Order: sequence, then structure tokens, then C-alpha cells
Amino acid sequence: MDQKTFNALLEKFLSEDLSQEEVSRLLDSLQDDAMRQQWEAALSTLLHNKTVHGLSDPARMEAVRQSIMAGKQAKKPSGIRKILPYAAAAALLAFAVTGLIYFLKPATPGGQLLSGTAHERVMPGGNKAVLTLADGSQITLDTTENGAIAHQGNVQVIKLDSGQLAYNAAREKAEGEIRYNTLATPRGGQFRIILPDGSKVWLNAASSLRFPTAFIGKEREVQLTGEAYFEIAQNPGQPFKVAVKGMMVQVLGTDFNIMAYDDEMNIQTTLLQGAVKVNKGTQTVQLKPGQQAALNTAGRMSVSDDVDLEGVVAWKNGYFHFNHASLEAVMRQVGRWYDAEITYEGNVPDREFGGKIARGSDIQDVLKILELSNVHFRIEGKKIVVTP
Repeated sequence: MDQKTFNALLEKFLSEDLSQEEVSRLLDSLQDDAMRQQWEAALSTLLHNKTVHGLSDPARMEAVRQSIMAGKQAKKPSGIRKILPYAAAAALLAFAVTGLIYFLKPATPGGQLLSGTAHERVMPGGNKAVLTLADGSQITLDTTENGAIAHQGNVQVIKLDSGQLAYNAAREKAEGEIRYNTLATPRGGQFRIILPDGSKVWLNAASSLRFPTAFIGKEREVQLTGEAYFEIAQNPGQPFKVAVKGMMVQVLGTDFNIMAYDDEMNIQTTLLQGAVKVNKGTQTVQLKPGQQAALNTAGRMSVSDDVDLEGVVAWKNGYFHFNHASLEAVMRQVGRWYDAEITYEGNVPDREFGGKIARGSDIQDVLKILELSNVHFRIEGKKIVVTP
């Protein structure tokens, strides 16, 4: 790339007006030492932009700049919206364009990523789910047309649009049989549902939600496996409960996220607003907004304050958000969303990762970001092999 073109792209970067194609061209320039030095100056210029980023403490601003260039974690100052203040390796340059974070590393011999054939390629997930009705019949929602798709008693099941299911407001008679449905997403799938009471649930990959077709009685209860984000319709006279792995989350009216995958070390209940009470045996904790209850495999519960809420609900908003995440934690998320088997070869070093990546990103782009930390990958069909 000639200097004139680089300068033009750099100016557009500073005004945060780059297209995706221009992003790729500018990233390519990082392989040139002289242009890399100009990148350092550009980052400093951007960090000095108080109008955009609200930085006023010179010492903290310099710490952020150093952390970006040196690959060390720095506490993110309030107001930084488009630059992540840390990276995984020395000389890593990070920046955001149209809500995505892009990274680049020069090609490494033997580190080429190989794609499988068309029918076995690792692809990002999408709106996929199967609805199991009370009679045991199943409806594959990602291939079903919009509109009414089932009737159960006085309840009509409607597919509103891609990735959203709804139950009408009709109530069954109190003496009638309670019918249960189950919404299940595969690895590489997600789906939204509006429950009979108007509560909204976002279901992440490899998850399921069992619920009645009408909420009758003194409480509303559903059963969850995997991960889901809830926005509960308020009804103090009929509390909402989520049963998950022997734990009960009691709700009045609130927004919260529950992550309870079998391959994760903790069951995490994170409260965004409202109030929830988490019960496990004799242990009970009441959460305030911004707190997270974690139940470990030994059955002990703990509460954390000042949780990274953006990271917790990133999946719901369409992106990965890694904040000091271990390699294994990152790859568990990648494997679930891309429906890929993850295996490890050799002595893979411990690494931590930080950044945002759109969940619609090509798997090659995701793995290139991770390779910045001296970890390598190859793709064999639907399998991702992690190597030193």
C-alpha cells in the first residue's frame, strides 16, 4: 500500500468511517513497520478525542494507550465505547468499526486454516430450534413458514418471524389439563419466544426451555437447560420461577441471564434489573442489579459485584465478548455456536483473550484473532484442532 492510500484510510479510521473492505486494507498495512508506527500515533490521537471518548485524566489515558500497544490489561475508563483497552499479545492494535473488533497477525508457517467441504464446513449459527408439543409431535421452526403452526386446547402457537415464537393470550380453564411444550435449540442455533404471559426469552445455542402453554395457578414456572436471557412480564400475584439443575430462581419482574451448560464450571445467574432470589438447598441469595450468583460443582454459591454485564448478554445481542477469558472458555463458546468439535494437540499454553467479535463472523476470522496469542488452529471438516 502506498503512503497516500494509507494516509487516506488512516484519516477515515480517525473519523470512524471505514467500510469493511477498507478495514481489511488498513489491517494489511500493519505488516509494514513504518505504517505500524503511524498506527501508534493514530491510536493516541483517537484516545485524545475527549468529545468521543470522554477521557480527561492524562495518566489514565496514557495507561490505556500503553495497554493497547503493549498487550496488557488496563481498567477501561468510563466513556470508551469503541476501543477495547487491552489485547492478548505485544504490539496488538485493536479498533472498532461498525460495532466489530478486527485484529491481524502476519501469516505463520504451518498455521494455515483449512476448510472442509461445502456440506461439512464450520459455519456460524443462526435461528434454529425444534418445538416439541404436548402430544410429543415436533416442529422444526427454522424451516416452518410464519403464521399459526399449532393449536393446543385454547392456545394458538404462532411463528411471528424468523427467530421468534409466540403463544396467544387465551387462558385454559383452571380445571383443564396443563400442557407443556419444550423449545430446544441445537449447537449452532438460537431462538426467541414470547411466553403465554408475555414474558420474553432468548434461548442460546444447545439449550432448552420447558414451559406450560398457559400459566395457571399461583406461580409461573419453567425449566431451563443451557443458557437463556429473560425479560419477565410483571405479575406480583403470580411469581415467575426458573428451575435449573436443582436450583430455583424466583422472580417478580426483572431482566436476567442464566447460564447453566453441563461443560461449564458454574451455573451463573446474572441480574440486570429488578430483583431475583436464587435458591439451592438451604442456600438462598437475593441479587441486586449488576450482581451475579455462581453455583459451583461442589454445590457452593457465591455472589459477585460489578459484573461485566455487556459480556454476559453479548450472545443475545449478536456477538462474542471475551474479557480475560481462558482459551478453553473461548473455545467452548465457539464450539457451541459454530457446532464444531474442539480438540487439543500438544502442550497448548494458557492464554487469556479480550475483544468483541460478531457472531456472524466467518470462523477463519475468529481463529485469526485468537492466533494473535501464539495459539494455532486447523480446521478438519467440522472439527477445530487447537495446537501450540
